[in-house]
Amino acid sequence: MPRPGVSPGQGRPKSGRERASDRSLGAPCLSFLWLALALALALPDSLVLWSPVEAHPLPAQGHPAKFIRIAPQLREAFGWWNLTCPTCKGLFTAIDFGLRTQGSVAWVGSVAIKLCILLKIAPPAVCQSAVHLFEDDMVEVWTHSVLSPSEACGLLLGSSCGHWDIFSSWNISLPAVPKPPPQPPKPPAPGTPVSRVLFLTDLHWDHDYLEGTDPNCENPLCCRQDSGPPPASQPGAGYWGEYSKCDLPLRTLESLLAGLGPAGPFDMVYWTGDIPAHNVWQQSRQDQLRALTTITALVKKFLGPVPVYPAVGNHESTPVNGFPPPFIKGNQSSQWLYEAMAKAWEPWLPAEALYTLRYLRPTETQGGRRKMHESEGSGELALCVHIIGHIPPGHCLKSWSWNYYRIVERYENTLAGQFFGHTHVDEFEVFYDEETLSRPLSVAFLAPSATTYIGLNPGYRVYQIDGNYSGSSHVVLDHETYILNLTEANEPGATPHWHLLYRARETYGLPNALPTAWHDLVYRMRRDTQLFQTFWFPYHKGHPPSEPCGTPCRLTTLCAQLSARADSPALCRHLVPDASLPDVQGLWSRPLLC
Repeated sequence: MPRPGVSPGQGRPKSGRERASDRSLGAPCLSFLWLALALALALPDSLVLWSPVEAHPLPAQGHPAKFIRIAPQLREAFGWWNLTCPTCKGLFTAIDFGLRTQGSVAWVGSVAIKLCILLKIAPPAVCQSAVHLFEDDMVEVWTHSVLSPSEACGLLLGSSCGHWDIFSSWNISLPAVPKPPPQPPKPPAPGTPVSRVLFLTDLHWDHDYLEGTDPNCENPLCCRQDSGPPPASQPGAGYWGEYSKCDLPLRTLESLLAGLGPAGPFDMVYWTGDIPAHNVWQQSRQDQLRALTTITALVKKFLGPVPVYPAVGNHESTPVNGFPPPFIKGNQSSQWLYEAMAKAWEPWLPAEALYTLRYLRPTETQGGRRKMHESEGSGELALCVHIIGHIPPGHCLKSWSWNYYRIVERYENTLAGQFFGHTHVDEFEVFYDEETLSRPLSVAFLAPSATTYIGLNPGYRVYQIDGNYSGSSHVVLDHETYILNLTEANEPGATPHWHLLYRARETYGLPNALPTAWHDLVYRMRRDTQLFQTFWFPYHKGHPPSEPCGTPCRLTTLCAQLSARADSPALCRHLVPDASLPDVQGLWSRPLLC
């Protein structure tokens, strides 16, 4: 099995023929460099694998991290090793002009396919499919883009040449009402009611999963009908799933839902998206809608009357990550998806939520902030708000992440819990007061995925929440993670057995599950390498990589647990001695875009 974070052929010197092909593309292809970049940033992470010293089996999702990985190839291909900032800005000004005045979408696509193959962004067949899927939207977006040459060059050459964050000046307006004094929650009295919340995320059903196929194929996603057979000396994909860059067959998700009994009963379900597989270069709207309706029907079948609260993942749309703002109308809007979601989830969601889902007007995005303000003012409803979402705040665009951080701090007395997925591993993000960055005030729980992608056991999470009674804080009291051991399940004649992997408080010796306890755990793991190894095992759902996690890897991983705010190294300033902090910062490049 290939080591996570390593892609075959990276760094291979180009042949004379390949260098000649660089020149044969000529100057016009420079004006379509942007589409090659878009493909590199949009295709699955296994294409442009990047992982901070193996800290994450699922490589970082952020565009800058991916861009850093392919930047040497871009410079080599276009002779940009000595590109200066003024030259870069002049070039991108010409690119912008050329794109607005030259060629059809089909011609743009043909050049982009050549670039994709030339830069080895993906295998040729994937390049062709991906370009055809993305070309219409990318041309439309770029021709109306607000990205300036300075911002493009800031992304390419670094902040000394310009800012790449086009929303850096965006700032939310919080209510003028003074913030009440902090009132940290206290653990409930023994014997009070406890609610059990099932948390499902990143199911990634692969309709084309096929037992026996090559789990280590050249494509971004394997174990599929188009993966071909494995080499004679290697086993094929397992019946229930595989420890590789593979998603799950439907039978495994059915097994998960059918086997929930020992973990229940449940008072509610939080389901935070990413239903389709990672074959993002060949997905149609029909494929995405089939995934939505099929998995929604399964959840309804096995969970019956239990309330389900779903959120939208970045893989729900096609092209992947494609969620046009509400002012985009017609065929390029996301209305086809939102309407289908509203119809499928209508039994679970109130009318107000369905309306927001269908129309998602800009003014309505303020609804969650208004709800917390109303909760704060009502007194008896304090600490009643749970936030669920797919991409955790520390993994998003810096301006969005920092504004979200401000909201969490402002309404710390109202916010009882935050629940996310997306990273596929088992982790958390601690929030601090903005004035000193030292007082833990909230924690976002990042639950592990159902899918095996990449190299993991399938899994799910159950939260114990302070229950429904007068005066309840509704905070998380503990959580449990359940997995399917694929090694055992794929044995001949075996049946799948989903079992408890660990309980957080018991395993980590936590006094409670409040923010300070998680803050303290990070610093305990800094001192106690054995405790960190205990954390490393469930972090990977019981299937850690074979490579040991040394000091840089450990500090990188621990820093991520303190970093609920993107691109904020100050959050780790007490974790690492000053002398070594720059080295760790160099290894730790948290993704900055959703």
